[in-house]
Amino acid sequence: MHVGIVMGSDSDLPVMKKAAEVLSGFGVTYDMAIASAHRTPKKLEEFILAQEEKGAACFIAGAGMAAALPGVVASMTLRPVIGVPLSGARLDGMDALFSIVQMPSGIPVATVAIDGAKNAAYLAVEIGAVPEFDGNSMKTQKLEMIPVECIVRGYITGSGWESYKKDGTICGIRLPEGLEECEKLPEAIFTPSTKAPVGEHDMNISMEEGEEWIERTFPGKGKEYMERLRDLTLALYRKCADYALSKGIIIADTKFEFGLDKEGNIVLGDEMLTPDNSRFWPLDGYAPGKGQPSYDKQFVRDYLKENPGDVLPQEIIDKTIGKYVEAYELLTGEKF
Repeated sequence: MHVGIVMGSDSDLPVMKKAAEVLSGFGVTYDMAIASAHRTPKKLEEFILAQEEKGAACFIAGAGMAAALPGVVASMTLRPVIGVPLSGARLDGMDALFSIVQMPSGIPVATVAIDGAKNAAYLAVEIGAVPEFDGNSMKTQKLEMIPVECIVRGYITGSGWESYKKDGTICGIRLPEGLEECEKLPEAIFTPSTKAPVGEHDMNISMEEGEEWIERTFPGKGKEYMERLRDLTLALYRKCADYALSKGIIIADTKFEFGLDKEGNIVLGDEMLTPDNSRFWPLDGYAPGKGQPSYDKQFVRDYLKENPGDVLPQEIIDKTIGKYVEAYELLTGEKF
């Protein structure tokens, strides 16, 4: 049996070596590589192809709190992919939770299992030892991604608030007068952007512009795909936002990405509802008319804005961990 292990940075090596040690104990061969999904995608693709040629039973992919690398690996191979959260091992609660929350009917989910490095290795051994999975892992599938960032906003904040103050709109959508910062919108709105090639900036687009954008990649499918993306995005947001709200957390906004499987079905892919692509606010103490405390990366971002060029002090790191632990316990009802 052979396993491919990949991580985005050499700083991840101490954690990922624990997976290698477990595999060695079972006599499993492995190769390790450092390849970033964003900085060195070609190197990542070459590593995956080389491992498949060696007969890799699966891949173990390490990633930071957004867990993006496992999703990218899953898009490049039909082998099982096991994700390992890094750069703060206690920050994986929301990724893990929302990957198993029941989705609206008709939306298949392409995602990865998330666990620590040692358990990832044990799972890899189990996957290679049996012909089928035993329920502790997820089968993944390769998707042809649709180049649209499917952004949904339930509350008015961030760039949406700045746009509204200028002309009363968000991405061309006219909103009621008199809204306050962070106020809940009458209805969640779909505000897509382009998924630009590496090195280029994403751009906000209307439904009509989205249809034209998709036509470049999928001729004749622009209108059909944009309407389907809008409907799926709003359905997903409502389902997850209602669940989180019942547990004391507001999902102010988020984004999803979709792709086509080999039968041409639109499938949810990549990361979803992570602290990197969403705004999470505590319901307790929520009041419109001002900025809100957050469970997402905004806490760290605010500190860095006030202290540009500074290295994150341990106090801020500990507070960030505390916020994620609190969110996990609210959402699951279990002690972390």
